[in-house]
Amino acid sequence: MQPNGLSASHQSASVLPLPPHGGQVQAIMQYFVGAPEPFVDLSTGVSPFAYPLVWPPLDALHRLPEQEEEHALQQIAASAYGVQSAEMVVTGAGSQSLIALLPRLLDVQRACVLGPTYSGHQQAWEQNGVPCMLADHLGQVQHAAQQAGTVCVICNPNNPDGRELDAQTLIRVADQCAQVGGWLVVDEAFGDFGHNSVASMLPHPGLVVLRSFGKTYGLPGVRLGFLLAAPELAQRARALLGAWPVGALALAAGRQALADTQWLQQAAQQARIAHDRLTASLHKAGLTCRGHSSLFTLVDTADAYALWEHFCCHGIVTRRFAERPRCLRLGLPANALAWTRLERALEAWQANFIAL
Repeated sequence: MQPNGLSASHQSASVLPLPPHGGQVQAIMQYFVGAPEPFVDLSTGVSPFAYPLVWPPLDALHRLPEQEEEHALQQIAASAYGVQSAEMVVTGAGSQSLIALLPRLLDVQRACVLGPTYSGHQQAWEQNGVPCMLADHLGQVQHAAQQAGTVCVICNPNNPDGRELDAQTLIRVADQCAQVGGWLVVDEAFGDFGHNSVASMLPHPGLVVLRSFGKTYGLPGVRLGFLLAAPELAQRARALLGAWPVGALALAAGRQALADTQWLQQAAQQARIAHDRLTASLHKAGLTCRGHSSLFTLVDTADAYALWEHFCCHGIVTRRFAERPRCLRLGLPANALAWTRLERALEAWQANFIAL
C-alpha cells in the first residue's frame, strides 16, 4: 500500500523500464492506478515559463522555408549567444539531433565524456563505433585532451547535478585539444541562465558549443537547437544536415524568442524565485539537495526509489536514474496546482518518514 491510500497496479514498479530521458508521463503513470490527474511532469528540467509565441499564419506551412528565414535566425542566434558571425551558427531540430551529428562531423578515434551526465553523448559516439570513456573528474578529461584523435565532451551546467565549470577552465581544455588536433564539445543546453558560456570564444580551432532552445523557452516541442563552431566546421555541419534542417514554426519561434532579451531576463528571475521555493520545500521535508541548476534540483537519498514511487502515487513524475539509484531530479512546477500537489506530497512524505 502506498502513502495516502494509493496503490500501484499489479506490475511492481520496481521492474518498470526506465525511460531513456525525461517525460513519457503516460507510459509511467499507467502503472499507478488512482493517482490524481492532471499529472504533473517534473522530470524534464524544461522551464515552466513558456515564451508567449505569436505563431505565423498557417500558410507558412504551405511552402518550404526560405533560406533568408534560416539566415535571419542564425543572425539573431549569433547575437543572443555572443558569437561574432552568423556563419558560425548551425540550426538543427533540437540539440539532440546535433549531438547525433557530431560523430559524422568530427573525425576522431575516441571520446571522453565528463560524467555522470546526459547519456545521449556517450550513446552517440558508441553507436557510431567510437569508444567512449566516462570520466569521473576533470583531471581525466584534461589527460584525454592531450591525446591525438580525441573528442572531449563537457555539459556545462551539467545535467543532472548542475555542476558548472568556469569558462577559463574550459578554454584551457579546448586549447589542449586543439594542440593535438582534437576537440572539446561544450553542451550548454542549460546555459542560458548561467555565466560561464564559452560561445563568445569562437572561432576556436578545438571548440564546438551546443545550445538548446526548448529548455529555457519552455517550448521543447518546437525542436530547435544550435551548433556553434568556427565557420569552416559550421559549413561542414550544414552540408551534412542538408536543406531545411528545421521547419517554419521553429524558425519563427527562434526568431521571436531569441531576440526578446527582456523576456529572458524576466524568465531568469522567475526561475530563481521558483528554484528557491523548490529547494526550501525539499529541505523542509528532510531531503538533501546534492546539486542544482536554475531549472532543476537533484535530490540524494537512500530512499530515492520509494520517493519516486511516492510522487507517482500523488500524480507527480520525477526523473530517476538507473546508474544513480540514490538520485531524483525535480524540475520546477508550472502553476499553483502543481505547487500544491508537490508540497502536499512532500508533507505526506515527511509525515510518513517521522512515523517510521
